[in-house]
Amino acid sequence: MNKSAIRKPLGLLIGGLVAASSFNAHSAGFAIIENSASGMGNAFAGAAAVAEDASTIFFNPAGMTELEGSQMVMAGHVIVPSADFSNHGSYINPALTGGTPVAGTLSGSNDDGGETALVPNFYFSTQLSDQLFAGIGINAPFGLSTKYDKDWVGRYHAIRSEISTININPSIAYKLNDRISLGGGISAQYIRATLSNNVDFGTVCYGLEAQIPQIPTGSCAAAGMMPTASDGYAKVKGSDWGFGFNLGALIHVTDNTRIGLAYRSHVKQNLEGDADFRVPTGFQAILDMGIPLFSDTGATADVDLPESASISLYHAFNDQWAILADATWTRWSRFDELVIDYDNPAQPDTVQPENWDNNMRYSLGATYRPNNKWVFRAGWAYDETPISKTSDRTPRIPGNDRTWVAIGLGYQLSDKLGFDMGYSHLFIDDTDLNALDHSTGHQLIGVYDSDVDIFSAQLNYKF
Repeated sequence: MNKSAIRKPLGLLIGGLVAASSFNAHSAGFAIIENSASGMGNAFAGAAAVAEDASTIFFNPAGMTELEGSQMVMAGHVIVPSADFSNHGSYINPALTGGTPVAGTLSGSNDDGGETALVPNFYFSTQLSDQLFAGIGINAPFGLSTKYDKDWVGRYHAIRSEISTININPSIAYKLNDRISLGGGISAQYIRATLSNNVDFGTVCYGLEAQIPQIPTGSCAAAGMMPTASDGYAKVKGSDWGFGFNLGALIHVTDNTRIGLAYRSHVKQNLEGDADFRVPTGFQAILDMGIPLFSDTGATADVDLPESASISLYHAFNDQWAILADATWTRWSRFDELVIDYDNPAQPDTVQPENWDNNMRYSLGATYRPNNKWVFRAGWAYDETPISKTSDRTPRIPGNDRTWVAIGLGYQLSDKLGFDMGYSHLFIDDTDLNALDHSTGHQLIGVYDSDVDIFSAQLNYKF
């Protein structure tokens, strides 16, 4: 083995433990758009303009001026993703095979990282006067849940990835006149994240032996440490509260046509938590030589959750038929790198480039109301991925461009009580992946065959 060929800065040796820690969800990037079951039926087309129930608090708070009296909405969304990976010749660090990549040398099974998740929402709006309205929304704007087996081929990149948010969003709206309404709100957002992966301590051991003088030559072999055969485990978890705001305007162009404008600010999160490591017995013997690495420690990570801006259209042809459209921009370029800072002063920061791009989401929809009891919905959307390069993708988010096809219905049980149901299928382009594990130099190469099914239900109660 050519030890000098696998020398790396210590920051990279440590960095791979939590590298590539991007996130997966069911809008592009790691955003969650599933914040209304009535909107689900239209693939969220016209979401900032339709204003048919209190869920408008999330999409455009100015829409509350379309709601008389008081209204409560409770919704739930069951998200069923599939992310089936096929290995296409992944290989171990070329330094371990004479300096040349050898396809297939990184062993392990294929796996499906998709994991079913439930996303709930709650909204309440009330009319304070002819012009002033107020409300509150509780929802989850960002999140993911993926899980792989510990013996899969990408185990050094990801095992468990889980992120959840709770967004508390009190809002107000003011009706300037019969044509224009304005709204705004503040967001108190809690985030909790857990990221884990296996660690090839066999390869890491030889890398440390090559650059740290107090580790005698041959120590790793004597301890039984072998590349890809001496795995350990690393997990990083943390949480934080962050704050932001959202603004909206609703403009009645005509009695049958309205335009919605909405903006949601970025939220800066500084997650604080712990980094935990499980190391093989042989590698622990190496660390006991006075190497202060891979010990459990506190950790922090800064994450800027991106801002977004939407323009939506709602047009009613008559009392029965209406069309909806939407374009939404999200500033994913804020997610340019992930830096994890460890409390252990000997353990260098993880600095993982992400290189995400801003993206657009486009949607079209239609509604049909045969009478005052029923409403039927359909929609289509195209959601661009912010991760255009195969080298920037990871198993934590095997994302690509996706196309939504949605249907839904609503039924009014009484003057006060109604329900909505929606279903969407997301067709995701096959996703090529060519990801480097920075801690070892192993390369994961393959293709994801992915899709998502989403089932939504909602109760609406008017006071």
